[in-house]
Amino acid sequence: MSLMKSDVSVASEDYRRNRDAYGVRIADLHERRAAARLGGPERARQLHKERKQLLPRERIAALLDPGSPFLEFCQLAGEGMYEGVPPGGGIITGVGMISGRACMIIANDATVKGGTYYGITCKKHVRAQKFAWQHRLPCVTMVQSGGANLPDQPNIFPDDGQFGSIFYNQVRMSSEGIAQIAIVHGPSTAGGAYMPALCDETVIVRNQGAMFLGGPQLVYAATKEEVGVEALGGGEMHSRVSGVTDHLAESDSHAIAITRDIVANLGDIPVQRWNLASPREPLFDPKDIYGLISADPRIPTNNREIVARLVDGSEFHEFKPLYGETLITGFARIMGFEIGILCNNGVLFSECALKATHFIDLCCKRNIPLLFMADVTGFMVGREAEEGGIAKHGAKMITAMASANVPKYTLIIGNSYGAGYLAMCGRAFKPNAMMMWPHGRSAIMGPDQAANTLAMVRDDIHKRDGTTWTDEEREAYRSPVRKTFEEFANAYSFARNTWCDMVIDPLETRNVMALLFDLAGRLPQQDTDFGVFRM
Repeated sequence: MSLMKSDVSVASEDYRRNRDAYGVRIADLHERRAAARLGGPERARQLHKERKQLLPRERIAALLDPGSPFLEFCQLAGEGMYEGVPPGGGIITGVGMISGRACMIIANDATVKGGTYYGITCKKHVRAQKFAWQHRLPCVTMVQSGGANLPDQPNIFPDDGQFGSIFYNQVRMSSEGIAQIAIVHGPSTAGGAYMPALCDETVIVRNQGAMFLGGPQLVYAATKEEVGVEALGGGEMHSRVSGVTDHLAESDSHAIAITRDIVANLGDIPVQRWNLASPREPLFDPKDIYGLISADPRIPTNNREIVARLVDGSEFHEFKPLYGETLITGFARIMGFEIGILCNNGVLFSECALKATHFIDLCCKRNIPLLFMADVTGFMVGREAEEGGIAKHGAKMITAMASANVPKYTLIIGNSYGAGYLAMCGRAFKPNAMMMWPHGRSAIMGPDQAANTLAMVRDDIHKRDGTTWTDEEREAYRSPVRKTFEEFANAYSFARNTWCDMVIDPLETRNVMALLFDLAGRLPQQDTDFGVFRM
């Protein structure tokens, strides 16, 4: 391994200005997270307490092993999408340790609209299941849900990836031996009743948990039968009569203790197949990253300086350092895990694509996971680039990336536009996880480029029609286009739509990656068969 160098001056005015600006971004991130952690309104949370129920995050904390991290997924999903719904979409999802085993925890938050499902709630639940399925993690679902939020029916009911997919995923995971466990903490109706019914084992809380396809009001409306909650779907009835539930608990805490015992009896815990080195801190302080990223998004970052502050000991065995220099490739370790890094340091040329293809092939043959650090405006364009085969060379890179069966992770550390976003393992190529730093941006093209492109189209229309427009009119047309693209590309736009799994502080990157690597390292190795490489 070679020791990376750094030319950063932390005393420079530019550095201090950038650091201060990034500090504002970090404060904003933590403010958004705090809103998600709070849950529903004060009155709803107080009702939980009056009923002697634990709040959803209290339930999760009690379920986890003492000191366990909780790697939360899609924490900001749905932010600002629905009136009265805080970030998170009324559900909490994430990975933590239960009885020494990593599990996916999916917890309804009944303080938010009764735990009902909006379209974004379904997307978030399904994303958590897909991650659990990919990593063979037991799913523990903490249920207290009124089912579908009826006005949002088009985004909940008819399509793949919506509420029905939750049931499908439960069944298919169970069929593959991936444990499905539920706790019914409170009234759960319709889809909220099917979720625990489809689990391998279900715990229900006496005089608190209840599950029924139709609640007492619906039963009366349909049949004129008058029946109470407990008789219709309470814990006693389901544990003694219907047999839908398997364990009857006396309280939230008792139910959680039973569930921890269930997880403790799931068999052997998968072992780590990768050889880990002792973790080492980078030689250069990761806090420097705040000052390395310009407050002006048009000014590029020297991403060699970023890599030097993320990898163990700031040591990096670079591959092809003199070829395709605007893509950094090489081997390093993060928290002891060996990884292959592909990090943009400028636009992608044909040479970069060929270099990436070669490097991905090496990592696949050596069973080394890939980390794509995206900061790219796209592939090079123009006559020279096209004559040089940029399309076929870019296709080679995309073929290698898409075919690779080693664990893959995407971290957007700056711009990530157009085909560059796709080639750096964009969401459509199913990375194991995709993260963004708070200043990260992604779109078909940058805001200025989009505004100029659409203005040029309008220019052509004026020429065709024999009309003209003034510079002021042209700018008035460009400005809202630029604004629309800026809002779309924002990291929080991706987070609220679940297009990324999490927005993280750069200082959290090493620990987040270590947790993800550990999960992937407990899976069997997969061989890679590449698609056709166009020559």
